[in-house]
Amino acid sequence: MVEQKKFALFLATPDSEFVKKEYGGYHNVFVSTFGDEGEHWDSFRVVEGEFPDEKDLDKYDGFVISGSSHDSFENDEWILKLCEIVKKLDEMKKKILGICFGHQIIARVRGGTVGRARKGPELKLADITIVKDAIKPGSFFGNEIPDSIAIIKLHQDEVLVLPESAKVLAYSEKYEVEMFSIEDHLFCIQGHPEYNKEILYEIVDRVLGLGYIKQDFADAAKASMENRGADRKLLETICKNFLKGRVPAN
Repeated sequence: MVEQKKFALFLATPDSEFVKKEYGGYHNVFVSTFGDEGEHWDSFRVVEGEFPDEKDLDKYDGFVISGSSHDSFENDEWILKLCEIVKKLDEMKKKILGICFGHQIIARVRGGTVGRARKGPELKLADITIVKDAIKPGSFFGNEIPDSIAIIKLHQDEVLVLPESAKVLAYSEKYEVEMFSIEDHLFCIQGHPEYNKEILYEIVDRVLGLGYIKQDFADAAKASMENRGADRKLLETICKNFLKGRVPAN
């Protein structure tokens, strides 16, 4: 009998009312994107101080750290605790997929520098350019490595200085580090592979209503997805291949 694979999701953001109503919470959004039938996924609301016991970390095959409205460079108690856990997982060589805030937390833990984005925030569908020379054919990207990937972006911070031994896998016009990896167990993405058009639009409306962005910024965010979508299937495949140690057959 094949042993059931177990994964843990570190939720660094609360569920919005929209996500609760439409998807039953961010747990379901992430698991529907990265999970496969027969797997077991646990969620820990790290933003609320909920973490697994250290003695239980080894039972998981991989971990995902979500995005957050919090700054990855702050020293809130839960952020420092998350950094401790990530350091432990890194020492254990556990696979960790870091998304947005999670991408920045991993950079911070490994000695990189994170801070406010030098060219300002981004809230839209954007293209990131893949550094093909940095990716081995037959890796979790597959044998056909794309030139670029369309991904939903929502952030005001960035990785300013990469950790030593990190490899940049993608960049864009505004940001030097859109994706990076360290060894074979850390893979980090500044964008959101798990987001769809509906989630983006609802966030745009919400932050506009709160006065965090201007109307023209909101309009541009929505316009970016009027005639095309994110490469969600490709991103899903890459992330699943990484988390589950798959070598694509193509």
